[in-house]
Amino acid sequence: MISLPAMNWLECGERVKAGGALTRDEALAVLQSSDDDLLAVMQAAFLARRRYFGRDVNLHILRNAQSGLCGENCAFCSQSAVSTAAIERYPLQSVDEMVAGAVEAQRLGAVKYCVVTSGRAPAAETLETFCEAARRIRKQTALHLCVSPGLLTDDQARALARAGVHRVNHNLETSRRHFPAICDTHTYDDRIATVRAVKAAGMEVCCGGILGLGEGLEDRVDLAFALRELEAESIPVNFFNPRPGTPLADRPRLGAADALRGLAMFRLVNPARDIRAAGGREACLGSLQPLALFAANSIFTNGYLTTPGQGRSADAAMLEEAGFRPARLEM
Repeated sequence: MISLPAMNWLECGERVKAGGALTRDEALAVLQSSDDDLLAVMQAAFLARRRYFGRDVNLHILRNAQSGLCGENCAFCSQSAVSTAAIERYPLQSVDEMVAGAVEAQRLGAVKYCVVTSGRAPAAETLETFCEAARRIRKQTALHLCVSPGLLTDDQARALARAGVHRVNHNLETSRRHFPAICDTHTYDDRIATVRAVKAAGMEVCCGGILGLGEGLEDRVDLAFALRELEAESIPVNFFNPRPGTPLADRPRLGAADALRGLAMFRLVNPARDIRAAGGREACLGSLQPLALFAANSIFTNGYLTTPGQGRSADAAMLEEAGFRPARLEM
């Protein structure tokens, strides 16, 4: 293992910026770094972030198009079969509702619009609803469209690609080693198979995970390197914010410094990829949210699946005050 006092964070950032690769030991050293080194670690991440994305921030807007009603047992999720969380539950929304959400997302300045449904995998009618919505959204907006329908077969992935979907979200959530501790109604390999089906269909992959589920630091490194191997174009880094009524409700919230170190590590392992400060950003980072922008080049704005965010206007003010700017939508 690398000796922490020997780490020169500026040199590390410059090396990655120039096209070098972070080793696993170096990635672990990022996560083990002291609070005194936090700003130096974030500067190292920023060198790579600035090379590929400047000071632009991609704004993503989520639409929860089917809430709750899921038969899977993911321990962190308020929509799962084992959750008693007091969330809104409703069946699949209509094509018109999905399209209206896209039009509103474009009005709010988003460049990415992600439509999500709860459940293990899409039924035939769900898939067709996604496809029809995609065709209409592509005609009526310039948004980059992402969908998150669960586990996919090769044929389903190809159908989404033909309909005009740009990107599919399907998170690994955690490392292979830790995955059975958070879900056993499907496997880590099921998720890998969906990611590969999406890639084979010619779409981009949005694939990340959650930090703070009881995993070790080595598990976080394993996840970052697994995503590098899968060549995920977009990596949402979520920060565990326990949901009442879920099996993990009593776990502590991920701390701000650990969340920032995690973002920096994912950036340095995957320097050219879209790294998103995702769910739990406001709750876990609090007043340190602007620091996340020095590693992440994208955020969700206007809320999450079952929890609100700080709002589009507050996000806009945060970007401006920190010296960043929303990425422009190419019409």
